[in-house]
Amino acid sequence: MPCFLRQAARLTRREIIALGAIVTVPHSVHAQQKATPVIGYLGSESPEPYGSRLAAFAEGLAEAGYVDGRNVAIDFRWAEGQYSRLPALAMDLADRQVTVMVAPGGAEVALAARSATKTIPIVFELGGDPVALGLVASLSRPGGNLTGVTSLSVEVSLKRLEFMSDLFPAARTFAVAVNPTSPTSGSQSRNLLATASSLGLELRVFNASSEPELDAMFAAVSQTQLAGLVFTSDPYFAYRSRRLAELAIRYNVPAITQARDFPNAGGLMSYGGDFRQSHRHTGIYAGRIIKGEKPSDLPVQRVTKVELFINLKAAGQLGLTMPPSLLSSADVVIE
Repeated sequence: MPCFLRQAARLTRREIIALGAIVTVPHSVHAQQKATPVIGYLGSESPEPYGSRLAAFAEGLAEAGYVDGRNVAIDFRWAEGQYSRLPALAMDLADRQVTVMVAPGGAEVALAARSATKTIPIVFELGGDPVALGLVASLSRPGGNLTGVTSLSVEVSLKRLEFMSDLFPAARTFAVAVNPTSPTSGSQSRNLLATASSLGLELRVFNASSEPELDAMFAAVSQTQLAGLVFTSDPYFAYRSRRLAELAIRYNVPAITQARDFPNAGGLMSYGGDFRQSHRHTGIYAGRIIKGEKPSDLPVQRVTKVELFINLKAAGQLGLTMPPSLLSSADVVIE
């Protein structure tokens, strides 16, 4: 019997356990020293309005094999509705040298993240055209350090006007809500005006980017007895769905927004992209980048599903009867 085997045969149980511990120490030390990847999450609002979206993001991240607190850490930065803070918050995450920066919730967040770093991978989520915004070179070949997910929310602003016109076929003038600070407000306004002209309609544009302006807008629409209020796509409006629903009920204004949260909170209608799907894809991409894939090699995902939600209780409160054509087009009808 070889010498080392004879020696091993004479080892006591305690000595064998001790030897095993010594042998495994280098692996344990290596595992502890290996840094946990960190996701820098940049949010324009606060955690509460992001709740359902955060859940969808966590679902996508789990699909990619990562769970917060287990094998990845998430470092959040919230602008609390003060979008002017976004560039500084993005720079703070960049200074931390996070593994990947996630910038969901619109063009403002994505542009702030891009301004903070040219090296850290960034995954954005928005409803507009990332090529037109200068975020990527093309959808199929993003180039640089950014990729992400885009939906049709901005494009279907025109369809919201058509739905409102279907609800009030005799009306010729409608109100439109625009956030003038949004990077996509100009293009959305131009497209809406062109669509209105083709339909023989007139639009009264109301600018709103603060709580007092939202209240004043609903009051003005109610006082002027405009047929209905159409919201352009903007995260500022989407994350205030509950507030918008309260104002619509108070001022008796039929309105349509981009987010299903609006009719779920008591508003009349919504039509826009499936934000749960887009945020889930954002989580998947963050996980793939942590695993080593490059943003430049990941095509921008385009979520094409759009949803029409109608709240019949709100319609009753407004004294409206929903046309059968609208009800048959709805993905969800809230009784």
